[in-house]
Amino acid sequence: MPGDSPDVADEMPRLGLGTYSADDRDQWTENVRTALDVGYRHVDTAQVYENEEYVGEGIRSSEVDREDVFLATKTMHVDVPDDPADVPEAIDGCLDRLGVDAVDLLYVHWPSGAYEHEPVLSAFDDAYDEGKARNVGVANFTPELLDEAREHLDAPLFANQVEMHPLLPQEELVEYAQTHDHWLVAYSPLGKGEALDVPEIQEVAERHDASPAQVCLAWLLDHDNVAAIPKASSREHMEDNLAARELELDDDDRELIDSIDREYREIDPDHGPWNW
Repeated sequence: MPGDSPDVADEMPRLGLGTYSADDRDQWTENVRTALDVGYRHVDTAQVYENEEYVGEGIRSSEVDREDVFLATKTMHVDVPDDPADVPEAIDGCLDRLGVDAVDLLYVHWPSGAYEHEPVLSAFDDAYDEGKARNVGVANFTPELLDEAREHLDAPLFANQVEMHPLLPQEELVEYAQTHDHWLVAYSPLGKGEALDVPEIQEVAERHDASPAQVCLAWLLDHDNVAAIPKASSREHMEDNLAARELELDDDDRELIDSIDREYREIDPDHGPWNW
């Protein structure tokens, strides 16, 4: 498989299922169950998605054992919780809604709002020590914030989840992940569909008789230390995305994709640390 990452922990499948949706949150019981049936073994959710109970039910009602599923969730969103002192309770709430004793990866969702690195990271360390989180990660962190987190965390930093796709290649954060041996987990890996219409992506797709989505995902997996969590709600799209693991790009493909002269960020709130 292209882009294998032998040094970071191997137990996280590099292609997972993202589960954010603005409505119809109960759909994720069936969606997760379908994804596991298709072959996914990595599921990502968050407190603020308000679907953890449905994600947990999807896992429990599937034929796949819980221990075979890498389950990740996030808390400490910009407005949830309101106070760093509430983080332990928020973590317990995630576990209760998911119906599990532990998650495989617990993320700090945003380094903004009520985020203060010392009390928040201390609470994440406690969750790690108590076995509630088998791994600890962060999301939407810049290199400077990653430096700060690594200095204050006792638990190993497992991942940084950020938006990444061919229109937002995140070279600095990819290099940081490779240097410090953690995962960069790409959310919105298709740029909410924006990357699919790019001529360079379509040309590579035609060369390989593949879909543009498969090309975007294969390009991500071609990078060491990079994983991706595309959202999909139909079996067809789930199967299409999962097949990207078998698509191997050549040097001409990489050169063409890397030549795209356009930058696009789908998730760009004022509280994003790149806007400070």
